[in-house]
Amino acid sequence: MTDSKAQLPATVEKTWPARPRLWPLWLTAAVALILALLLALWSWQQWQTQQALQKSVAFVDSNTERLERLYSQTDGQQAQRIQAMEESLEAQREKLATQQRQIDHNARELLESGNRTRTDWLLAEAEYLLRIANQRLLIEKDFKGALAALRSADEVLTETDDIGVYPVREQLAKEILALRGISGVDRTGLYLQLEAAIASIHELTDSALAGNSPIAPAKPDDAQEDTTGNPLQRAWQHTRETLNDVIVVRRMDETIKPLMSPDQSAYARLNMQLMLEEAELAVLRGNQTLFDRALTKAVKALTDWYDDSDERIQGLTNSLQELQGREIDPELPDISQSLALLKSRIAGRTGDSESDTDSQDDAS
Repeated sequence: MTDSKAQLPATVEKTWPARPRLWPLWLTAAVALILALLLALWSWQQWQTQQALQKSVAFVDSNTERLERLYSQTDGQQAQRIQAMEESLEAQREKLATQQRQIDHNARELLESGNRTRTDWLLAEAEYLLRIANQRLLIEKDFKGALAALRSADEVLTETDDIGVYPVREQLAKEILALRGISGVDRTGLYLQLEAAIASIHELTDSALAGNSPIAPAKPDDAQEDTTGNPLQRAWQHTRETLNDVIVVRRMDETIKPLMSPDQSAYARLNMQLMLEEAELAVLRGNQTLFDRALTKAVKALTDWYDDSDERIQGLTNSLQELQGREIDPELPDISQSLALLKSRIAGRTGDSESDTDSQDDAS
């Protein structure tokens, strides 16, 4: 027995394999999933940003095209106005050239007639002054220059010994009195005031537009806390004060003007400039109807597009309203009667002198 036990094999201990660790794999998968979600979120945000940028670029392009069309139309209108003014100036130059030729002709006649008396020379000088007065009044609408020329002609006629100029001087007195009754028109001052208004329009910012000014909330009436009342009244007073701090009540009984976009504000300023330039053109032409209509449109546009409570808008509106009452084309009297009478008298003296010369020849 002892020998058989000694020959038995040794007892072998069983070793079980170790369980694999799975948590690093799960951690890696979770990190990868989180990174994938973050990448997808970032890609979605980039796509949204790109879409917003494309919309902004399209909006800017459309506004740019609209402004370019507007400026091209404005340039065309300005070119038409400049062409009209050039045509008017050319017509005035032709009239002045015609008057100058007539004056030169009269001067040659005066130089060629050496046998005239001093009275004839004075009558010719008075006729020249009356022509100048009519030219100043009809072409240049310079009633002050016309008045000075009429006075000078009357002073020249006082030095003559011809009693036949009495009707001429009588008519001159009426015409001088009519010119004195005309109120002066300061065209240069009106033009400069409109230029200043245009400059102030360009200085306006978007804060002066209607709807862009901050609205102050209505303040509740001052109420003193009743410390002498019962606890219920104090609680009600405290509740009212809390509601007044939280809830703001605004009056909506007035018309609210809509907000304007930046391109619309630029259009408003450009339109105001065109209206005031139209008024300037009316001042230069002496067109009262066009002047009143342009200022009326400018005041209406200023009231519709801009904030009435702004001090700059109030000052500009008051200035334009003061200009509305100005008269730029006063009714001018007719001063051609004195010139016609003087021409008749000069022609009569010429006929008398010729008849006297013929009678002397016959007698000889």
